[in-house]
Amino acid sequence: MKNIVIILMAFVTSNLHAQMFFSDTPLAHTYSIVARDSQTGEMGVAVQSHWYSVGTIVSWAEAGVGAIATQSMVNASFGPNGLELLKQGLSAHEVLAKLLAEDDGRDYRQVSIIDGKGNIATHTGKNCIPEAGQIIGSGFSVQANMMLNDGVWTAMANAYKNSSGPLAERLLTALEAAQSAGGDIRGKQSAAILVVKGESTGKVWEDRLVDIRIDDNPEPLKELRRILKVHRAYEHMNKGDLALERGDMKKALEEYSAAEAMFPSNEEMKFWHAVTLANNGDIDGSITIFKEIFNKNENWKILLKRLPAVGLLTVPEKDLKIILND
Repeated sequence: MKNIVIILMAFVTSNLHAQMFFSDTPLAHTYSIVARDSQTGEMGVAVQSHWYSVGTIVSWAEAGVGAIATQSMVNASFGPNGLELLKQGLSAHEVLAKLLAEDDGRDYRQVSIIDGKGNIATHTGKNCIPEAGQIIGSGFSVQANMMLNDGVWTAMANAYKNSSGPLAERLLTALEAAQSAGGDIRGKQSAAILVVKGESTGKVWEDRLVDIRIDDNPEPLKELRRILKVHRAYEHMNKGDLALERGDMKKALEEYSAAEAMFPSNEEMKFWHAVTLANNGDIDGSITIFKEIFNKNENWKILLKRLPAVGLLTVPEKDLKIILND
């Protein structure tokens, strides 16, 4: 009887151990980059994988704290727990050592951490599926597993080092280089970029600068590139809205025009561009744009009528009638 109990206990323990690795653990075999911009202090993570919604489990970052990519047979707790340890004052190396020491599945993990000072610590477990590897550079780390070949992470590192511009665009450039070099042996499905400020303002909605996830798409990087451009255009739109709220029509016109230049066919951008033209006294210029969008969708005309009551359209009544009747 005693032997039967021992056998049953061994079976249960073995089954639980197997479940930990193969049932409850997301298999986000992937390539990613974590980086810190030395000029702005911004920190970010970018990732692509043949796995659904990879950005929800791999990418973690907090302004003034750090950024983490946790992948392969993912231990998702490495993200929030790692950030909490960084907030307590531990360095990236100290955090990684602690996380791995407490994880029986460390040999199946791949994780990279960058802290607010730019320190980087990376781990590729010996049981990560080949091809797997990592490179730590100045202010960044690239890591990959289950790749088509062993040149993927080198391509990422070189692309990032030779890139310029905002951090999000540089991260995306690294992902694109990885895909061009062979990428995930299984193909493509999802991708994500997360960028936060170097210093926390205490306002999460301001500290998270870029947060884009492509959860399921046959060309996730192309879609990520498109959405990032939309994101940049709406940064101008948001600044235009703020200027309009403050009555700074010159600034509003500048920002709305910049957005529209990026997406000339976007009706929303055209509408607010026309509103600011009218508010700046260029009624004729506004009519040209209003006429175009009214012809496409008369709801914009209804919306325009509502703006004077809330102070967002400041033209005289006679000019409003001209705009609406032209």
